[in-house]
Amino acid sequence: MSRNAKIAAGGVVAGIILLIWLPWWAALLIVLGAPTAAYLMLDSSQRRRLRRVTRKEIGH
Repeated sequence: MSRNAKIAAGGVVAGIILLIWLPWWAALLIVLGAPTAAYLMLDSSQRRRLRRVTRKEIGH
């Protein structure tokens, strides 16, 4: 199993655990809020670099 697959599997397991222990709206807030907070903590040059890499992977 690749490193990215392990991370994805861990995220799914964590999401399921959150849904069981917390109300659905709290789990949704955590699942959407964590990546958003991480993105907002990047400085502008890091955001540009991330967008450029993401576009390359999509094929634009």
